[in-house]
Amino acid sequence: MCNRVGGSISILVLLLLNTRNCSASIQYDAPGKISFNSVQAWAVKLGTELYHFGEFITRKKEVQDSFKSAQIEVRDGEKLVQNMADDIRAMMELKISAVKRIVEAAENMAFDKQNEPVPEDFQFYNSKEMDEPYDDVSLTTTPEPEFNVDNWIVRPPTKSAHLQANPHFSNIPVNANFSSVHVPTNVYAWAPEVIKGIHWSEGLDTHFINNYQSDPTLSWQYFGSSTGFMRHYPAMKWRADPVDIYDCRTRAWYMEAAASPKDVVILVDRSGSMTGQRRDIAKHVVTNILDTLGNNDFVSVMTFADTVEEIVPCFEDSLVQATLGNLRELKLALDNFETMEIANFSAALTRAFELLEIYRNNSGGANCNQAIMLVTDGVPYNYKEIFERYNWKYETPVRVFTYLIGREVADVREVKWMACANRGFYVHLSTLAEVRERVLEHVNVLARPLVLQREKHPVVWTPVYANVTDPKVADYLWEQRERAEQKERFLSQRRDKVLFNSEKEQDRRWRITQMKQGQYSELGNSQYQLMTSVSMPVYDLRHNESVEENGPKEMRIAKLLGVAGTDVPLSEIQALMTPYKIGVNGYAFIVTNNGYILLHPDLRPVFQQILKPSYNSVDMIEVELFDDDRGPRNFSKELTALRKEIIDQKTGNKVMNVKYHLDDMKRVSRAKKHYFWTGISDSPFTLVVTIPENYGRHRITPPPTDDIHRLSLTSKNISARQYLSDKWSVHPDWLYCRHYERTFSSPEEELLYFLERVAKPGWRWPAKPRPPEHHKNKQGHERHNNGTPETKDRNKVTNSTPRNEYYCDHGLMQALVYDARNTAWFNKSILDSASDEKASEFIQRFGYIVAFLSTHSGLTRWQTHPPREQDNVRAEFGKQWPRSIDEVWYRRAVEQHYVDPLSYVYSVEINTDKFPLNISNAVVTASHAVFHGDGYKKAPAAVVGFQFKHERLSEWFENITSSCEHNKECVTCLSDTWDCYLVDNNGWIVVSEDVTQNGQFFGRIRPDIMTKLVEDEVYKAVHIVDYQAVCFREKKTTNPASKLMTPLHNFKIITSWFVSTTLWFYNSIALSLAQASSYSFDDDYVTPTVAYQSYENDEENDDSYMSKPTNMRTLERDFEKLVLINRTRPTPCDREMFLYQLEYSNLDAKLNKPVKDCERPFYAQLVNYTNMLMIVVDASCPREEASMSFIEATEVQYNESLPCLKHVHPLYRKQPTSCIKNHTEESNIDMCGRGSLPSSNFFWIIFSTFVTYHHL
Repeated sequence: MCNRVGGSISILVLLLLNTRNCSASIQYDAPGKISFNSVQAWAVKLGTELYHFGEFITRKKEVQDSFKSAQIEVRDGEKLVQNMADDIRAMMELKISAVKRIVEAAENMAFDKQNEPVPEDFQFYNSKEMDEPYDDVSLTTTPEPEFNVDNWIVRPPTKSAHLQANPHFSNIPVNANFSSVHVPTNVYAWAPEVIKGIHWSEGLDTHFINNYQSDPTLSWQYFGSSTGFMRHYPAMKWRADPVDIYDCRTRAWYMEAAASPKDVVILVDRSGSMTGQRRDIAKHVVTNILDTLGNNDFVSVMTFADTVEEIVPCFEDSLVQATLGNLRELKLALDNFETMEIANFSAALTRAFELLEIYRNNSGGANCNQAIMLVTDGVPYNYKEIFERYNWKYETPVRVFTYLIGREVADVREVKWMACANRGFYVHLSTLAEVRERVLEHVNVLARPLVLQREKHPVVWTPVYANVTDPKVADYLWEQRERAEQKERFLSQRRDKVLFNSEKEQDRRWRITQMKQGQYSELGNSQYQLMTSVSMPVYDLRHNESVEENGPKEMRIAKLLGVAGTDVPLSEIQALMTPYKIGVNGYAFIVTNNGYILLHPDLRPVFQQILKPSYNSVDMIEVELFDDDRGPRNFSKELTALRKEIIDQKTGNKVMNVKYHLDDMKRVSRAKKHYFWTGISDSPFTLVVTIPENYGRHRITPPPTDDIHRLSLTSKNISARQYLSDKWSVHPDWLYCRHYERTFSSPEEELLYFLERVAKPGWRWPAKPRPPEHHKNKQGHERHNNGTPETKDRNKVTNSTPRNEYYCDHGLMQALVYDARNTAWFNKSILDSASDEKASEFIQRFGYIVAFLSTHSGLTRWQTHPPREQDNVRAEFGKQWPRSIDEVWYRRAVEQHYVDPLSYVYSVEINTDKFPLNISNAVVTASHAVFHGDGYKKAPAAVVGFQFKHERLSEWFENITSSCEHNKECVTCLSDTWDCYLVDNNGWIVVSEDVTQNGQFFGRIRPDIMTKLVEDEVYKAVHIVDYQAVCFREKKTTNPASKLMTPLHNFKIITSWFVSTTLWFYNSIALSLAQASSYSFDDDYVTPTVAYQSYENDEENDDSYMSKPTNMRTLERDFEKLVLINRTRPTPCDREMFLYQLEYSNLDAKLNKPVKDCERPFYAQLVNYTNMLMIVVDASCPREEASMSFIEATEVQYNESLPCLKHVHPLYRKQPTSCIKNHTEESNIDMCGRGSLPSSNFFWIIFSTFVTYHHL
C-alpha cells in the first residue's frame, strides 16, 4: 500500500515543481542568498512527506471505506429547529406542571392550616445547620448565650439528617426524603408569621417527592415565602462563602413572578437634613429597591434639593432597563451625591409624574405597573394638588411608596397620606438593619391585583443566572483577591527589599497583572451551574383576616404567600438541542424577549473564576458577529432586523456572512451561515439554529437496516459493546442514554450499560416524557371545606403516567453503534495492519505518536505508537479532547476541506505570557476531515489525525531546509543570515529555529514581515470585538491620611470609637433579648442586624482612624509606590483585537515573488497539503519599524461609559405579555403603612448614634 502511495506522490511532486517553475521567474543563486527554487522545493518536499506520513498513520483510506454504506440525508433546517422547539416545549411543560402542583398544594395547605398554633416543641430542617456528610457529631442550632433572663425563650434544636452526594444535583450532598428550610440572615426564624409558614409548608414534601418521582429530570424545587424563608427540595447543607446574603425575595424567579413588570422612579431627598446616618439609610433603601428589579423592569433614580438631578447624568429624562450593568452604575453613583440646601418636593414629584406619563403614553418601558419611591426625612405638606393633576384624573396609574427616614421624626401623617392616597405603602425607617425587610413591602403591594383576581397564575421564565451566587459577590471576591495580592507584596518586600525593588522583579509583576486583567480563558466555569427557572405566584386564598386594632375586627386582605418554582439547568436544555443533528460548526442558541442570550456556545459568564458583572444581559448581536468592516457597536440594519424577527418569535431563515473566534480568542474564521428560528410557544424564548451554508446542508445517517436492537437479536444477543473495547470516549455533554435511578462513573460506563440492555429481548425505546394532566378543582378555591374528602383529594398528587427509569436518543445511539461497528478495526495496531516493512522504521523515526479518529456521532478512538499504557506527561488523547465535533482541531479540519480536500491542519499549543509553552513536552496536532459522498451530495463523516512530539517536526524541518538537491554548496536555513519559519493559517508559529518562538504569534516576532504579508493580502486582519469583556477601573478610596491630624485629634477619634462601640454592643444584646422574648410582624417588628450589607463600601471602613503621622508617610513614599497596588473594580467593557486568517484566493500569485534586496527580504511558500506557510527571512536586512494590530485585546475607548452608550442607542425588545396591574376590589384594602422600631431602647441608640457621628 505504501509503495503505491509513494509512487503516486513522487509523480505529483514532479508535476508541482514543474508547475511552480513555470509560474515563477527563474532565479539564479546569488552569493549568500537562498534561491526561490530552493524554498519551493523545501515546501513541496516537507508537505509531501507529511502528507505521506499522515495517510499512513491515520489509515484515512480505510476510514473512508468504513462509511461507504452510510446514507446522505438533506438537513432541513426549518424542520430541525421546529422539532427542537417542540422537544424543549415538552420539557418545559413538565416543569410547569410540577410547579402548578406545588402552587395548588401550597394555597390549599395555607388556607387550611396557617391559623393552626405551632407546637412549642416543633422542629424543622434548617439548611444552614444540617449535618455535613459523615460528621460524627450532629450539629444543632447555635448555643444560646448564658444570659440569666427570666423571659428568655429556649427554642428546640434543628432536626438533623444524613446527606449524601447526588450526581443529579451537581454532586451536592442532599437528602431526597424531605425538604429543608433556608432562612435569610435578616429574618428571625421564630417570628410568628415565619414559623407558621415553615410549619404548614412541611406538607409540601409529599408533592416535592411525587414531582421528582414523576419527572426524574426535575432539579431543585422550592417555595419562597413572602416572609423570607425558602423551603427547597431536596434538603441540603447551605454553604455560604464568605457569608450568607441569599434572600429568595430578591432573586429573579421570585421578583418577576410576584408582580407584573414595573416602571419605577426613585426620588432621594438630598437636602441639608439628610446627612450622616440618614444619608446612609437612604442609600441602603435605594440599593435594596434596585435589588428587587429585573430585566423586564425600568428605573430612574433622581436626587432633589432645590433642583432635581439624575444620579447618573446620561440617564437624564429617561427610564433605563434594570439590567445588572445599569443597576451597578446606579449603585456606584449613589456614593457621589452630597446633601445641601432645601428640598423642592413639588419639582421632584412633577418631574417623576411627567416622566412616567411620557412612557405610559408611548407604551414604553415596562408598560405595566408604575411607581414613585420617595425617600425623605419629612415633607412640609401632602402636595395634594400634584396628585390630583398627574395621578387621580387618570384613575391613579402611579403608585406612590414613601420611606420616611429618622427616628426623631414626629409628624408622619403627611408622608403616610401620600402613600395611602395613591395605592402605595408607607414605611418609617430609623436603622440600617430594618431596611431590607421594609423595602420588600412594596413587592407585596404590587402583587395585590394578582392575588385579588386569583384565577390566573402567570408562568414566569427567568433569564440565565448562576445557581445560588449573588452578583454582588463578584466585587467582594475581586477585592479579597487584591487584598491577598497586597499582603503578598508587603511580605515579599520585607523578605528581600533589593530583589523586590529591582526593575526585573517589578517588570515581572507588571506582566502578571496585565495577564490577570486581560484573561480570556474561562477555566473556572465548572464551579457555576447556569440555569433558568420557572416560577408562579402563590396566593393567600383568604378574603379577610382578623386583626387586633381597638378590639378584634375583620380586615380585607390580598396577601401573596410567596412564589413556587423549579430550576432548569441549561445543560438539560442543551441536551435537547441534539447537536449531532446540527453538525460540526453549527450550533443552536436561545434568545429572550429582551434580546439577551439564555444559552449560546459563546456565552462566557466567568472571568478568573468570578462571575462577570453583566453576565446575564449579553445581547445576541454581541455574540453573533456580522462579517463587515463596521466599528464597535455600529451594528448593521440587516443584523438588527434579524434580531427583531427573532425576538418577535416569528419563524424564518436567513443566510448571513459571519465571523467567529476559536481557541480561546486566538484564531478567527469567516463563513456563510444559514440561520433558522422559531418561537418556543408559551415562553419568552426563541430558538435559533445556525448551520454552515456549504457542508451543513447534508448529514451522515446509518442505513435503515442497521437497527441496533435488530442487529443484536440476529447476532444471537451479542452486544454492540464488543465494538468498544479499548481507548475510546464519547462526547461527555451529549445525551445518548440517561438512567434516572443509577449513577455511573463516566459517560462511557453508562453507554456500555445501555448497549447491554439494548441487546436483550424485550427492549423498547422509551417514549419522550410528557407532562401528566394537571387536574384542578377551580371551585375549591371558593369553598375550601376544611377536612372534607374533596379537600383531601385536592391535596393529593395523582399521576397515572408510568414512570420511565431511563431515556435514550434513538437516532444518536443508532449513529454511534454504526460508527463503532464500522471503525472497530481502528483498535488494531498500525504495525499489524501495515504491509510495508518500513512501517516500524517510519514510526521509530517520529517517536511517540498518537493516531486518532473522531466521528460525527461523538465517538473518539485513538491509538498510541508504540503502544503505551500510560503517558505520565499528559492525559490520554480521548480524555483530554473528548468533545469530538466541538473540538477546535475537528472544526478547523472540516473548514480546511473546502480550501484543499487533501490537506491536513497542523497546529501547536499557543505560547503566550499567560500560558507559556513548555517546548520539551509540546506536541503537534494534525487533523484531516473525511467526507462521504453520494453523487453531488457529501457530508463530513469523521476527522482523522495524529499527534507527535514537536521536536520531531523541528528536526524534520531542519533536515529538509538544510539541504539542496542540485547545488550542494547552496545557502540554506542553517545560515546565520537567514531565519526560517513554519507559520499556520492564523499566523501562529509552528516551527522556528529559536525554540522560544514556537507557538507565538508571528507578528510579534517579525511585525515588519507580517505587515507586508497583510499588505500583499496573503493574510487578512479580521477585526473582532469582545462585547463580554471585563476591564478594571481604578477604585476610588478615601484616604484620611491626607489630613494633618494632631495627636489630640487622633485620641478624640479613638475615644469616640471606643465609647460608641461599647454602646452598640450593649444595644445589640438588649435588642436580641427583646426580639427573643417577643417577636412579632406587626408595627413593632424589626429584623436582626444584617451581617453583610454592602461589599462596595468596605474600603471606607478600613482603619480610617489609624492614619500615620506625616513624617512617616514622607519617609515611606517611595516604598508605597512599589508596594501598594492600585485597587480596581471589575467593570463591563468592550475589547477589540485583530486576528489573522490566510487568504487562499490567488495565493500562488501573491507568494511567487522574488526577494528584492531589503525591500522584500523574505520568501513565503505554501507547504503542500497543509495549512502552513514556509517563511524564509533574510536576517541581514535591518528590521523595519512596523505598527501592526496585535492579537492582544485592547479596550475600546468610547466618549462615555458603556451603560450610557447602550442607553443612548437602545435596541428593540418585546414586552412581556402578562400584565395584571389593577383590580376593582383593591380599594377595599386599608393596609398601607408600617411604623418603625419601638422606643424601648430609644435613648441608648440615639446617644450611641450621636457619639459615633460627632467627629464626622
